[in-house]
Amino acid sequence: MKKNITGKWAFSLLVFFVTSCITINIYFPAAAVEKAADRIVEEVWGEKEAEENNQDEQKKQGEPQSRILDSLYFVLEVIGPAEAHAAEPDINITTPAIRSLKNSIQQRAESIRPFMDSGNAGIANSGLIVIKSSDGLSLKNKAALSRLIDAENRAREALYAEIAKANKFSPDKINDIKKIFAGSWMKNARSGWWIQGPDGSWRKK
Repeated sequence: MKKNITGKWAFSLLVFFVTSCITINIYFPAAAVEKAADRIVEEVWGEKEAEENNQDEQKKQGEPQSRILDSLYFVLEVIGPAEAHAAEPDINITTPAIRSLKNSIQQRAESIRPFMDSGNAGIANSGLIVIKSSDGLSLKNKAALSRLIDAENRAREALYAEIAKANKFSPDKINDIKKIFAGSWMKNARSGWWIQGPDGSWRKK
């Protein structure tokens, strides 16, 4: 009799665990969000450029941040191992608000890129753009860069909020979306751009 009761409790716990995992996967599918993030970033910075960067990364021996490891990192850190076995749902990134924000980021990319190439701006570990150095910049260019970065970061933050809204994610998932996009911005950055590691240190990609 005791064995039967124990078995029922074990079964109930298993059902609860599986149900919890399914609920998590429905409300925040990290792998699908990462795929959507990669698509947006590639459209913003150009698919050809992103593809070349990815090929360069794959050629590096011992490089710890491959596309597969990046995906696994976010799946394990943000959601948990169960997500890897779930069916991947579609993420809605086609609402008018999302398209408008993506277009504004894309249009601004041409103005920001020279500052990234020169090392005056870099990608922080939050995924936002920051002023890395003002060396060689006139007062006019410093002011222009500051305005560009301010507008860019506002648009990125708004984009993450709109993606959460369009997919009916709870507000607390916006930060998870931001983390995933941070990985995508860095993964698709040009060679030679400054990116910030988790510990706050900077390195050139």
